[in-house]
Amino acid sequence: MISPLLGILRLTAYLAWTLLLVPVQALAVALKAPLRLSLPQFYHGVCARLLGIDVVVRGALADTAPVLVVSNHSSYLDITVLGALIRGSFVAKSEVAGWPLFGVLAKLQRTVFIERKVRSTAARQRDDLKGRLEGGDTLILFPEGTSSDGNRTLPFKTALFAVASTRIDGRPLTVQPVSITATRLDGLPMGLAFRSFYAWYGDMDLAPHLWQAFACGRMSVEVEFHEPVTMDAFSSRKALAEHCHRAVAHGVARAVTGRDNPLPTGERVAPQAPGEGVRGGPEIYATRDPLTPTLSPEGGGS
Repeated sequence: MISPLLGILRLTAYLAWTLLLVPVQALAVALKAPLRLSLPQFYHGVCARLLGIDVVVRGALADTAPVLVVSNHSSYLDITVLGALIRGSFVAKSEVAGWPLFGVLAKLQRTVFIERKVRSTAARQRDDLKGRLEGGDTLILFPEGTSSDGNRTLPFKTALFAVASTRIDGRPLTVQPVSITATRLDGLPMGLAFRSFYAWYGDMDLAPHLWQAFACGRMSVEVEFHEPVTMDAFSSRKALAEHCHRAVAHGVARAVTGRDNPLPTGERVAPQAPGEGVRGGPEIYATRDPLTPTLSPEGGGS
């Protein structure tokens, strides 16, 4: 499943595509041009194609803006997959800003960097996130605080949900749980043996894993957009975090096992009043070309 020739071709194409768009995005950000918001999504869509990632989508992003997207996290490849589907910016630990190349790309996508271990800056960081949301930016948050092995969902850090109480023009902020799971490699179920081709976690070295990701076959990644909610439906941010964790963990388990078990119940969510701007809609199984803004139903998923 590892092809050195394929790896060289993909790496060359990826670097060429990245070097072509970096100055364009840098200029757009400097000029505060509207292109700075749409170009990253287009960039990630092409990258997903270059890396041989087939994205399978269930559900849809809430039709209101902004949205606080909360997702599980198992790999730097999650950035490419979610970036291709969502026009928004990521929330990342401050160390990412200093990473070679990836730090530059993160800054150009207007990533919000936070110091997760420094409590004294919590209020300022919450205000930074709140300001971006009030400005209309959709933010993508990984509340596990680190990456997992992709087979399970780690507990969510409730402190990161403090910004969920933000109100946008008087209405509650839309919070949407999202599950992302690598499911197949060259058409075969990944399972424990192959999921590490996608997942990057623990003490794995970055460079060897990057080469493995570039040189392996085609990967299928399932993304499930769960029912959006608001803070008004919960008694506390802890209850909201627990609800989001249940939804995301259930989506990951369903994708990993292929079994559609009922979602565990927790604190009851109050029904949304008409006009609050969140929607769930029917579940949709589709294969999504990240460069195409529409879904192509294929009846069945991966």
